Amino acid sequence: MRTTSLLLSSLLTATVPALSVTAATPAFSNGPGETGRGATLTGTVLDRAGQPVEGVLVTVADRSATTDARGSFRLYGLPAGEATVTVTGLSTKPQTQTLTLQSGQAYTLRFTLEEALRELAGVTVAAKATRYAPEVDGTTLTAGKKNEIIQLDKLDANLVVNSARQVFAKVPGITVWESDGSGQQINVASRGLSPNRSWEFNTRQNGMDISSDPFGYPEAYYNPPLEAVDRIQIIRGGGSLQYGPQFGGMLNYELKHGPRDKKIEFETSNSVGNNGLVGTYNSLGGTVGKVSYFSYYQQRLGGGWRDNSEFNIRNAHVNVQFQATSKLRLGAEISHLGYEIQQPGGLTDAQFYNGNVRNSSRSRNWFSTPWTIPAFTADYQFSDRTRLSLKTFGLLGERNSIGLASSVGVDKPDAVNPATGQPANRQLDRDRYRNLGSELRLLTDYSLLGQEHTLAAGVRVAAANLGRRQQGKGDTGSDFNLDLQAPRYGRDLSFRTRNYAAFVENIFRLGSRLTLTPGVRYEVIDNEGRGYLSLNADGSENQIKQDSRRRVFLYGAGAELRVTDQTNLYANYSRAFRPVTFGDLTPPATSDVIDPNLKDARGYNAEVGYRGTWAKVLTFDVDAFWLNYDNRIGTIRRLVPGSSTQTQQLRTNIGTSVHKGVEAYVELDLIHALTQNFELPHLDVFVSSALVDARYTRLLTTTLANGGIQEGDLKDNRVEYAPKYTHRVGATFAHKGLSATAQLTRVSSVFADANNTVAANAAATTGRVPGYSVTDLSATYRFAKRFTVRGGLNNVFDKNYFTRRSGGYPGPGLLPADGRTWFASVGVKL
Repeated sequence: MRTTSLLLSSLLTATVPALSVTAATPAFSNGPGETGRGATLTGTVLDRAGQPVEGVLVTVADRSATTDARGSFRLYGLPAGEATVTVTGLSTKPQTQTLTLQSGQAYTLRFTLEEALRELAGVTVAAKATRYAPEVDGTTLTAGKKNEIIQLDKLDANLVVNSARQVFAKVPGITVWESDGSGQQINVASRGLSPNRSWEFNTRQNGMDISSDPFGYPEAYYNPPLEAVDRIQIIRGGGSLQYGPQFGGMLNYELKHGPRDKKIEFETSNSVGNNGLVGTYNSLGGTVGKVSYFSYYQQRLGGGWRDNSEFNIRNAHVNVQFQATSKLRLGAEISHLGYEIQQPGGLTDAQFYNGNVRNSSRSRNWFSTPWTIPAFTADYQFSDRTRLSLKTFGLLGERNSIGLASSVGVDKPDAVNPATGQPANRQLDRDRYRNLGSELRLLTDYSLLGQEHTLAAGVRVAAANLGRRQQGKGDTGSDFNLDLQAPRYGRDLSFRTRNYAAFVENIFRLGSRLTLTPGVRYEVIDNEGRGYLSLNADGSENQIKQDSRRRVFLYGAGAELRVTDQTNLYANYSRAFRPVTFGDLTPPATSDVIDPNLKDARGYNAEVGYRGTWAKVLTFDVDAFWLNYDNRIGTIRRLVPGSSTQTQQLRTNIGTSVHKGVEAYVELDLIHALTQNFELPHLDVFVSSALVDARYTRLLTTTLANGGIQEGDLKDNRVEYAPKYTHRVGATFAHKGLSATAQLTRVSSVFADANNTVAANAAATTGRVPGYSVTDLSATYRFAKRFTVRGGLNNVFDKNYFTRRSGGYPGPGLLPADGRTWFASVGVKL
């Protein structure tokens, strides 16, 4: 509690000056001018009922911004002189105001929109599905950071099964593991990091944690159904200062919300596909007086492309917002996931290349992670320039698996015990998560030396508790069953995490074109582990007691130079670290030892890039990056202290890797670029590409040779699962209500282990993962204002490929990606 009080005091101390400056600023201010410094324009857009309108476009000359959930917008660095401010939105009458801007001054406007009664027929509405965020996005500062916004309603993609390959296609450098045909597990990473359950990203929903434990066990078992997602926000390594220390940055799913101008709106979309795929998405939302609400129910089930791949997934969500006063908005929401997925297990290389890729030697493996996320929010608008946001969130979740132990080879039948030939009991593993956290964030604009600046500051308090029971004796059946067939589990552990953090970032505007954004973050992390690792023959416990307490200071800075009104140069350097996880604190065997001085992996992200648009036909973002990943954790063999013959496995910090490369995204509206006739259909051609060189600069190894331990170093070896290149190219045709997209993905080969083993072993857990190409087609047709038809063909040419080898669950063996699949959906909005 004392640490929490200190963090809160620090936040208040940092923000009081900003609050005092804001409180003294009138709604329409004329501060002292300064030659060469731009003007600042902020404001609010409301409907006739006085409710905020989100998603409308505010334009001044070639500059534009989109209103947020509070109807607010901000435009910085506007040139002096007469300016016309235009507000436009779908089904609304355009509004304009003209005013004279002076450099170094701040202006605040309010607009009230009216619904347009005239129906526009035969108009092609096309917008980029991927863009980068403005300098300030909600309560997040993105100036000087590599970031992307994916608008899902602008995509032709298979959202029914969360096709990450298609959804992230225009985000250069995103690596996707494709080993779960149900689409429940989204495994993504960037810049040569591991995609395993997106654990190198700080994964969030509506700005709140959804992973099992961001520091002790940062795996994203839960991902919302993409049919219910409005947009995906990605901030690369620079996101570590505002959202947490992960090297990958921040990945945030923002859910849809109910309309502000309707009391009730119902949407349904129903889908079918091959392999028995059936899906339904239904939502209900609207605004009644001061209350806005939104809810959805989504379910999909199917037999899966491979044998023994059945799934039944159910998602539900309710969100209620109450505008208590003109300044205070309160909210409550809850999300729930329930499912049972059959895991088909892995294949050997011989089975993959010479047999039926859809075969499975595992018919009794099942997996489930029931997940419930309650949350409460409060937003207080002190003025048009200052906003305070409080989010309190929890997690009631589980990870449950039952099946044949992963130590049993893929060539052994799972219907019998390989040793006795009798029906085999399955292994039962269960985790339980109970988390609670709260984040307080302040965003304020303030005037200093005749220029407008923006401060973001926040504190975080979080507690997570994990109960882990493994190696339990399951039944001998084949269905999903979590009944323990023995008095005790073979392993029973409990882990606790406590986290306190504070951050401050500030956009300093130097003239009308240059911004500098320095920031700091202070983390306090306390991990504790208790329980027994295994049971002896006499029933006694092999207990463990592991503790890890540390304080971490992070810092960084970004810069952004507006080269033209629509393009800018950006650069960022941010420190990051990957905390010691519970898996690092748990030895795989009682004879193994954890280094008491085990350190968090630490390092930094650095990037420089150029992005923007040109002549309304070209969008681009090209950058170079350097990622340093130090103190990587691994296992080496050493002599038992005091012995000259006995050895033991030691888990410790063993190496460093450096990831460097180039990422590029370019999209051209080809027809309009050639003809300059914007009445013609759209044909948008895009290229999203990344070249990555990820290598170990030091990676210690030890082997037993001639009765002794021989030390080695895997220096210059490539980092496992880090492709040299990832290329995605495609085209989207759009005219009136029709849009269609074709996409080709090409990924290089990777190694599955740090030894860079080429030939696969018998269990197929190590060895090279070959490169592959895969093509997708998808289309959307909207008509009669209410109806939508979607369809798609994934892996058009039915390529056989795989993206990972698994040494444990759900393997062992290589895990094939799906072959050719199709889906079709019909939707209506009332």
